[in-house]
Amino acid sequence: MGSFQIEGGRQLKGELTPQGAKNEALQILCATLLTPEKVEIENLPEIIDVIKLIDLLGSLGVKIQKKGTGHYIFQADEVDLDYINSEEFARKGASLRGSIMIVGPLLARFGKGYIPKPGGDKIGRRRLDTHFIGFEKLGAKFIFESKSNFYRAEAQKLKGTYMLLDEASVTGTANIVMAAALAEGTTTIYNAACEPYLQQLCKMMNAMGGKISGIGSNLLHIEGVESLGGCKHRVLPDMIEVGSFIGLAAMTQSEITLKGVGYEHLGMIPDVFKRLGIKMERNGDNLHIPAQDHYEIETFIDGSILTIADAPWPGFTPDLLSIVLVVATQAKGSVLIHQKMFESRLFFVDKLIDMGAQIILCDPHRATIIGLGRKSNLRGIQMTSPDIRAGVSLLIAALSAEGTSIIRNIEQIDRGYQNIDTRLNKIGANIVRSES
Repeated sequence: MGSFQIEGGRQLKGELTPQGAKNEALQILCATLLTPEKVEIENLPEIIDVIKLIDLLGSLGVKIQKKGTGHYIFQADEVDLDYINSEEFARKGASLRGSIMIVGPLLARFGKGYIPKPGGDKIGRRRLDTHFIGFEKLGAKFIFESKSNFYRAEAQKLKGTYMLLDEASVTGTANIVMAAALAEGTTTIYNAACEPYLQQLCKMMNAMGGKISGIGSNLLHIEGVESLGGCKHRVLPDMIEVGSFIGLAAMTQSEITLKGVGYEHLGMIPDVFKRLGIKMERNGDNLHIPAQDHYEIETFIDGSILTIADAPWPGFTPDLLSIVLVVATQAKGSVLIHQKMFESRLFFVDKLIDMGAQIILCDPHRATIIGLGRKSNLRGIQMTSPDIRAGVSLLIAALSAEGTSIIRNIEQIDRGYQNIDTRLNKIGANIVRSES
C-alpha cells in the first residue's frame, strides 16, 4: 500500500492541463468491441482503471497498438470468446467497476456477454439492475449465478424496443446503447443519462456508422445497423479534475491556470464554485483562478443556508461533492452538502474533523460545514483514502494544512488521477510518494 507525505501550507503557482476524462474513457474503450475494424483513440488518461480495462481487452484478443502517451489503436477482429469463461477473466473483471460495460458490446456482436460482479471503490451500493433489465427488454436472457457471482446475458438476436429506465444510470445507459446499436429495429430509451461522457460515446458510435439521435437529451433513439466500422475519437478533458484543481487553488490561496478545460462541457461546475465565493476568469478554453486570501459562501435569496446537492446531468456531479465539502471548510459562511446518490461517500469527513474542520455529519447523505474563514488553519494528520474522490479531497486538505500529513492507500487516488504528485510538485507542492 503506497502513501503520500505532504508538506502543507505552500502556495502553488503555474499551469495545469486536465487529463482525459476517466468516465468517458471506460465507455469508449468498451465500444471498441463493437467492430472488427480499427478504432483510434486520443487523450486516454493512463490511470489504473483505464490501464486495467485496456489489459482486459488485450486478454480478450483485442489487438492494441500504442502510438504515444494516451494515444492507442484498438482492433477487435479476433475476439477470444472462450476467455470469458476463464478464471483469469473472472479475476481481472472483478477488479474493475467499468468492466460491466463490456457486456453490451459482446451481447450485441456475439450474442453473449459475461462479467463477474465488478469491484471498484467503497462509496456505497451501485446496483446493476438497470443494465440487465435493459438487456432483457432487448430480448436477452439474463442469469445471475450467485455462487460464482457471475452475470450472464445471452441472446440469439436483439430486437429494438421502447424502454423507460428506472434510473438515469450513466453506465447502464451506455451499456444498453451499445447493445441496441446492432439490434434489429429501433430502440427508444427514456430517462436516459445525458452526461457529456455518454454524449461522446454516442457521437463516437455515429462516427462508426451508428444511427443515434436525441444526443444530449434524456430521450435517445437508436436505429439498429448491421455492423459498425472504425473511427478516430478524442476523449474530452476530465471535468472532475478541472473541479478538483479549482478547489485546490482556492484552498491553497494559489494562482493556477487550467489549460484546455473543455469549458462548454463543464455544466454547472464553475457556477457552483462561484457560489462558494471562488473567483475565476475564462479565457477561451482556459480557466484562470487568481490567488484569493478569502472567499465567502453565498446564501439563498431569502438568506437561508446554501445547499449543494448532486443530481443527474445537467445537475451537479456527485464526483465533486467531496471537493466542494473540503473547500467549504476554509470559506466564510456555512453550507449543507447533500450527497443523494451514494450513502458512504461522506464518511471521510471524520478525517477532516481530526484536521480541525467544523463539520456536522447529519446522516450518511448530509453534512453541514461551518466555514472557518481561515481563522483557524487545518492541521496535518495521518489518514487513509477510502475512495478516489475522497482521496483527492484529503490531498487538497493536506496541501492547505499546517504541518505534514500522510495519506495511505493512494492506489485509490491513482485509479482516477494520473501522476497527480508529479504534476502538483511542478507548480510548487511538496508531495513525496513512497511504496510500503
